[in-house]
Amino acid sequence: MLKPLADRVVIKMIENEETTKSGIILAGKAQEKPQFAEVLEVGPGTEKVKIEVKKGDKVVVSKYAGTEVKYEGEDLIIVSQNDILAVVE
Repeated sequence: MLKPLADRVVIKMIENEETTKSGIILAGKAQEKPQFAEVLEVGPGTEKVKIEVKKGDKVVVSKYAGTEVKYEGEDLIIVSQNDILAVVE
């Protein structure tokens, strides 16, 4: 697994299928970019930045945040903790 440095977090976007009013199912790729993600790994933080999320958290992230990477066949995103807007409880 990728181990992020400093205040970085590795996330995987959660794709939802959506049905239109006419019954057409839109696959995740056909929709607007999702903003919900699952935290896969977290960095250790820094002296100034305490990590506030943990592995397994569902989070809301800024729409175009982070750096997309492909790792072991999965599409992942590495974001700064500042790009995480909320934790879904």
